[in-house]
Amino acid sequence: MRRRRFLGLASGLAGSIAWTATGCGGSGTARSDGSTLKVIVTDHGDAEGDDVTREYWDGLVDSFREEHPDIEVEVSVHPARVAEQKVAEAVGKGEPPDIAQLGSFAGHAAAGRLHPVNEVLSIPVQADFVPALASAGELRHVQYALPFAANLQLLFYNKELFAAAGLDPDRPPRTWEELRGAAVALRDSGVDVPYGLAFGARDAHTEAMAWMLGNGGGFTGEGGLYALATSENVQTLTWLRDELVGRGLTTADPSLTSRRALSDMFVEGKVGMLTGSLSLMRRAEDGKLDHGTAPLPGRRGPSRTSLGSAQWMFAFRREGNHEAVGAFLDHVYAEEHHYRFADRHTTLPVTVSATERMRGDARHKRVRPFLNRLGAAEFHPWHKVSWAVVGEEIRENIGRAVLPGGDPASVLDALQRTAEKEEAARER
Repeated sequence: MRRRRFLGLASGLAGSIAWTATGCGGSGTARSDGSTLKVIVTDHGDAEGDDVTREYWDGLVDSFREEHPDIEVEVSVHPARVAEQKVAEAVGKGEPPDIAQLGSFAGHAAAGRLHPVNEVLSIPVQADFVPALASAGELRHVQYALPFAANLQLLFYNKELFAAAGLDPDRPPRTWEELRGAAVALRDSGVDVPYGLAFGARDAHTEAMAWMLGNGGGFTGEGGLYALATSENVQTLTWLRDELVGRGLTTADPSLTSRRALSDMFVEGKVGMLTGSLSLMRRAEDGKLDHGTAPLPGRRGPSRTSLGSAQWMFAFRREGNHEAVGAFLDHVYAEEHHYRFADRHTTLPVTVSATERMRGDARHKRVRPFLNRLGAAEFHPWHKVSWAVVGEEIRENIGRAVLPGGDPASVLDALQRTAEKEEAARER
C-alpha cells in the first residue's frame, strides 16, 4: 500500500507550483518564505539550444501540480558542471536545495547531508529500481542516491568494414584473441583504425575498467576496497600494450586519443571496432552506418559483466521537507514519467517497470542488448568519497601503461598507493 505522505505537512506548503528553468539565469515565482521545494538538475540535451530537458521537467511539474496543488516546486536546469557548482555554493551557504540530480553523491552522503532513500521514497517505488543500480547508490550499505539516467558500454563494430575484410558481419569477436584477429584483418584491408582504444585523459578510466572486467578485474575487489594492482589488471593492460597498441592496431598514441574523436571517426567509417554507449548508437543510426553491438570480448569469452554509468538524484535534509520531497520523487519515478525521460533522452531506464516497457517497444529494438546486460553491470566506485581524486589520477596516468615501453605493473602500483592514501585520509 502506498504510504500517505501529507499527514502533518506544514500549512506553509500551500500554494501553486512554480516552474523555472534557470540554466541561463531567470527568477521564477517561488515564494520567499522558504516553503518551495527547490530542485537543481543537470541538462541532458545534446545540442546547443536543445531544450528537451527543460521541456521534460516543465511537463513533469505540470502533471505534479494536478496531483498535488498544495506543494510548490521550483526546478532549475544547468549544464553538468554548473549544476555541481550551484549545489556546492548552496550547501556552502547552508541553504542546500531539497533535491539535486548530479553525477556524484558520495561527498554529500558522507557529510550527513542527505536523506536515506527509505526516509523519502514509498516502498513500491523503492522496490522498482534495477537492483544493480540501486546498490550503486549506497554509502556504507545505506542507499542515499537514486539512479536517474543509466548507460552501458558495449562493443560497437562496423559491419561493412567487417565484410570488406573477409569477416562475418554477424559474428563479432568474443575473445581477446578473436578481437586481435579481426583487427589484423581490418588493418590489412586498409581500415585507418582497426580498434579505437580511448586512453585519453577524459576517457581512460572508462576504457581501462571495461577491459579489466573482461579479465575478472576492475578497480575494486572484495569488501569494496581498491584493487588496482591485481595480476588480472596487470595482465589486461599488458595485453593491450603488446597485442593491440604494439601491433599498430590502434591510433598511434591511445593515451592522447579521446572517445569523442574515435566516435567521430567510427561514424565516418574509419574505425572498425570500439567501446561505446547509447550515444554512439544514436549517432551511428543518424549517420545510417551499418553497425552491430555485442558484449565486450573477454580473455576467454564474452565479458560476463559490462561497465555501467549513471546520473544520481538525492534529497538534502531540510527541516520538514521529507514528505513533500517524497511525493515529488514518487512522481518523478512513476513509470510513465521515467519512461518518457529515457525515451526522449536515449538513456537506459533505471526502474524495472520502465525497462520492461522499453523492451517491448519496437522503436527501441536496438536498445535491447543494453537492457539485457544492465542488471549485471558494474560501476566505477562512486560510493567512495575518495573516488573524485582517485578517478582523476587514473584518468591522468593509466594511459602510459599501454604505450610501447610502458610498465603496467608500476603504473598500477602507483595508482594503488594513491588510492589507499586517499581512502585512509577520509577514514580519519
